[in-house]
Amino acid sequence: MAAPTKSMTKAGLSSNPTSFQKKSRSKLVSIPGTRPSVQNGQLIVSTGVTSLDYVIGGGLAVGTLLLVEEDRYDSYSRMLLKYFLAEGVVSGHELFVASAGDRPEDILQELPSPILDDIASTNITEGPVQSGDSETSESMKIAWRYQNLPKIQTALAASSRFGHYYDVSKTMEAELRQTAKCHTFFPTGEEPAKSTQSSPMTEAYAALLKSIQTVIRREGFDGSSSQSKVRNVLRLGLHSLGSALWCDDLSCRENPTHLHSLTTFLYALRALLRSSLSVAMMTIPSHLIQNKSIMGRIIRLSDTAIALESFRGSERETNPLYKDYHGLLHVRQVPHLNCLVCEVPDTKDLAFKLKRKQFTIERLHLPPDLSETVSRVSKVELAAGCGSSTTSNKHLDF
Repeated sequence: MAAPTKSMTKAGLSSNPTSFQKKSRSKLVSIPGTRPSVQNGQLIVSTGVTSLDYVIGGGLAVGTLLLVEEDRYDSYSRMLLKYFLAEGVVSGHELFVASAGDRPEDILQELPSPILDDIASTNITEGPVQSGDSETSESMKIAWRYQNLPKIQTALAASSRFGHYYDVSKTMEAELRQTAKCHTFFPTGEEPAKSTQSSPMTEAYAALLKSIQTVIRREGFDGSSSQSKVRNVLRLGLHSLGSALWCDDLSCRENPTHLHSLTTFLYALRALLRSSLSVAMMTIPSHLIQNKSIMGRIIRLSDTAIALESFRGSERETNPLYKDYHGLLHVRQVPHLNCLVCEVPDTKDLAFKLKRKQFTIERLHLPPDLSETVSRVSKVELAAGCGSSTTSNKHLDF
């Protein structure tokens, strides 16, 4: 049999591609500001807070809904919404902002300013280094039983960089903010006229849903646009749904008139998100909703749900044990997409604090009581309060 010639070899290689050829990536991966999830391969975006991305499994999946239960004064939940929108501006995504209290334009003008990578990395690494130096300098003051214990890593961070860092003490420049295409929605606040057709949604929720659907179809986020157009992600920021400003009495009565108005809206919103390149963050004043069963339905209709419990105005604000934190973060629900088991955070004791420039989420770590004087006095008072004799005050046996 004759040996194959050079031309036959080239023809065979061109007609039969080998397995060593580089496979082409999906078109969705090429969208700026996104990456596939390590756990389930779902396309994810950053929430703008790197520690929050770590808590919910690496990022927020495209086509899902993130529920943020507001703190009592709506200060930290509003800040998370600004982080979410600012990340969309830096990543080049389109924005949709809906609010019934403040004007959406006012929220966009308050977005935090992005900081440089070298400054961000310096600020992040300064925390552990300074704590390590202080631990070394005060090693003689720490009791010997705590000296050899491993240091607790309170900061939450992933192994790979995803998202950007922001300075909450400065606002984003107008030139950078205007580079992103923004859509806004502000309800009129007027009571709707009674119609013959009974709708489970209020007029404000129906108008909001129609506005979101129009933007998704007109801008081609549902795949209706031509393939030549560059793909992008639409970020939906919905502020304080369920409040009375949306003409909803859900937060005013235990048995509201519009009982299924918000849940019906969430059903339709999830259907729009699942069939489009969109992702939504919604804040709800859960502390005002008296009917807990309705709040449970709202959480189940969301893909990811977290709650912010602020220390402001409570006894924990003056408690020295919580002096390093501004509140607690509770993870209500984490999605399990394309897998049977969801990505559960390694710890449930989470707290957040607002530094001078950054909002971070850390593991809640209460410091041990290292003062021998306070410990001895407290033991004597405890023994006297329990009615025990003073002979129980003995040296500790290690």
